[in-house]
Order: sequence, then C-alpha cells, then structure tokens
Amino acid sequence: MGTWIEKAACRDLDPEIFFPIGAAPAVSQLRQARRICGACSVRGQCLRYALETGQQAGIWGGATEGERRAMREEVLHGARI
Repeated sequence: MGTWIEKAACRDLDPEIFFPIGAAPAVSQLRQARRICGACSVRGQCLRYALETGQQAGIWGGATEGERRAMREEVLHGARI
C-alpha cells in the first residue's frame, strides 16, 4: 500500500514548484502548486504532516508557511477550525 508520500501528486515533479526560492512564492508558482495539490488524493495527509512536524518552508497540502502558521495559532489559542 505504501505511505501517503508515495501517492502524492507532486512526487515526481520539480520541488521548486513547492519550495520556491525567496521569502514568498510568486503568484504563478503558488497557483501551480495549489492546482496540483487540489487534485491530489493525499492533500489532507500532506497538510496534517506539515502541521504536526512544524514544516516552515514550502507549500504543503496547498497551504503556504504563513497559512500553516495561522492554522497552528488558531489551534494553540483554542479556536475551532
């Protein structure tokens, strides 16, 4: 059966799409990554992994670092997601 990583839509794609160079991803890179993530069958598992392991770089499950940081803050402050 394998792990969720083996089923990821991004598995064989250029990592620079998801880990762009610079402080923030270019709009076109973000759109491309989100389009790929949106069609991925393991998107939720990917995002959960990024949140649980504190991934600070890249786009995981369609979410940027800033978006993941906001999700973590909501959980830490007891807000409902």
